[in-house]
Amino acid sequence: MLLHLRQVLTPQELAQAREVLAAAPWGDGRVTAGVQSALAKNNEQLPQGCEASRNVQALVLNALQRHAMFFSAALPRQIFPPLFNRYGGVTNAFANHVDNAIRYVPGSGARVRTDLSCTLFLSEPHEYDGGELVIEDPFESPRLKLPAGDMLLYPGTSVHRVEPVTRGQRIASFFWVESMVRSDEQRRLLFDLDAHLMRLRTEHGEADAAAIGITGTYHNLLRMWANA
Repeated sequence: MLLHLRQVLTPQELAQAREVLAAAPWGDGRVTAGVQSALAKNNEQLPQGCEASRNVQALVLNALQRHAMFFSAALPRQIFPPLFNRYGGVTNAFANHVDNAIRYVPGSGARVRTDLSCTLFLSEPHEYDGGELVIEDPFESPRLKLPAGDMLLYPGTSVHRVEPVTRGQRIASFFWVESMVRSDEQRRLLFDLDAHLMRLRTEHGEADAAAIGITGTYHNLLRMWANA
């Protein structure tokens, strides 16, 4: 499932994140890449343990907590602490690659299975040329460049790349989600069911018999499929 989540960050949160990242100590982006990805990766990245990274991580995680569509689509069990990258100048692209299946959270020993990949855009599209996120697909490979504060959610199994940035800088947060429901197909069914259920509740109220029945179906499916 490929999903555009709008306004994950408020304008105030976005301005705060950009101010912090503008003064942050950027370094070589290959430090968190696997062997194969390191050959394709040519960008800058914020050190995971630095104060700037921790501050904006907290801001992003708080924003995700209140975003109902993110929860409905991802059904998060664990979220890898958000990372931050920058493309521009001579460090301007990331060729085709697949994200590692398991990520280890530094300093904790925790492991996160990367069911879903997330890119939260922090630069506006007009601030840079190029830099599209391309998700490879046998039928269509969308070239995505979202407004600042919006996020793309897509399967961690996807081959994807960031096209060369030829003007300006592209700054984003990226991270992974281990879902309570491992199957992408099952998550998609639950997301669609939840969306229709919300519409039914809005139109007919919480006490509507059909709404109550479908709510039961949703939770019974989640109970069957979830590894909470």
